[in-house]
Amino acid sequence: MLFEWDCLTHHGNTVSSTAIQQKSKACLPLDSRDSTVSSRTAAGESFRAGDSTGNGSSRAYERWGLRHLLQQMGDPPVSIRLWDGFTITPRQGKSLATIKIHSRRALTQLALKGDVAFGDEFAAGNIEIDGDLVELLVELYGSQAQQRSFLTRGVEILFRNRPRRNTLQGSRDHIHHHYDIGNAFYKLWLDHEMQYTCAYFPEPDMSLEAAQQAKMDHVCRKLQLKAGDRVAEAGCGWGSLARHMALHYGAKVTAWNISHEQIRYATERAKAEGYGDRVRYVEDDYRNINGEYDVFVSVGMLEHVGEQNYSALGSVVDTCLAADGRALIHTIGRNQPKLMNAWIEKRIFPGAYPPTLREMMDILEPNNFSVLDVENLRLHYARTLEHWLLRYDDASDEIVEMFDPAFARAWRLYLCGSIAAFLYGSLQLFQVLFARGRNNTIPWSRQHQYLS
Repeated sequence: MLFEWDCLTHHGNTVSSTAIQQKSKACLPLDSRDSTVSSRTAAGESFRAGDSTGNGSSRAYERWGLRHLLQQMGDPPVSIRLWDGFTITPRQGKSLATIKIHSRRALTQLALKGDVAFGDEFAAGNIEIDGDLVELLVELYGSQAQQRSFLTRGVEILFRNRPRRNTLQGSRDHIHHHYDIGNAFYKLWLDHEMQYTCAYFPEPDMSLEAAQQAKMDHVCRKLQLKAGDRVAEAGCGWGSLARHMALHYGAKVTAWNISHEQIRYATERAKAEGYGDRVRYVEDDYRNINGEYDVFVSVGMLEHVGEQNYSALGSVVDTCLAADGRALIHTIGRNQPKLMNAWIEKRIFPGAYPPTLREMMDILEPNNFSVLDVENLRLHYARTLEHWLLRYDDASDEIVEMFDPAFARAWRLYLCGSIAAFLYGSLQLFQVLFARGRNNTIPWSRQHQYLS
């Protein structure tokens, strides 16, 4: 096991990342001290550790309920073991994994709150998994598609966690929650350019670094980027794509982002490496983009926009894009409309919503934009996440020391769950290239996208 689960089983205590961060603040790298201790970031989430004493034997209705739940899920090849040792095994075949529930309280929360409770109880150490977590989650994604009872659907509706609205202030709060928990944390498991979006693997065995470089070139070729192009980037992360477009394609880039940590990192690097005259990083909301540009690009931001703001984003692109301009949006999406996993939205990515292609048309259609190309890189994102998970696991001791075991488990569940979602097909990764409807300078073929 990567973590010592029973270190979180203090009787009735709440396990909080914040307390440990306060003690270790002076030991953290300089670029993480000012953000990770904030209770408003993901590092400040608290998970209640269970007390296994006094649970007694599992009751007949609890055992019946678990059997009934597995039957409704299509009898997946999964075992469940309760705190008293009672175990339900698959009716047929070998068990893929065993879900160990350590307390009656954890079981009750699981029955009432589903995904949210599973994530919280797993993070707190009240639920453990014996077996491959990704394989288990892929199996459970499939099982969730089985017919559900009226009671189950009613409970889901009651506890549904709708995404929080991405107002100007809400967006700042949501981005701060996820991205401002410390650059040092992300440096442990991202590539050296700090790219936190899907890589592109034209060769499946490429390194993460090579695949992330290939992704940036793939985007630039789709946009037919050339020297002198004026580029507006919405949601620039730690600045890697803007840097790449300026240094390797001769573009003049202005990049917007509302994560203070990311903007600070990108700006300081641009100054230190001497390209600050070609890239300008602006700490502001995409809704405040101004000026005229030959290219508009957004990689990994639309998930944070919220469908209620798609018309506003479309108006921004319409206002700033030159008559013969090109634009590309790269986003996590879905085949059918569905809310983000409730636990992910609550604990990891507040305000997140992955759109369908039809929903994305609310950005384009009102402004008469023509779709030139759509590509789905779903399996590329699964591969990217697999690389991140390997690096995350290698850095597990440092992550526990930087935060605490509950935080480390929560984020490992997030990464494993994301891999499973892309492998199962619950999530997609869309790149949509578009231009103005009257633009006749568009390419005759896609050949330019695949030339080195």
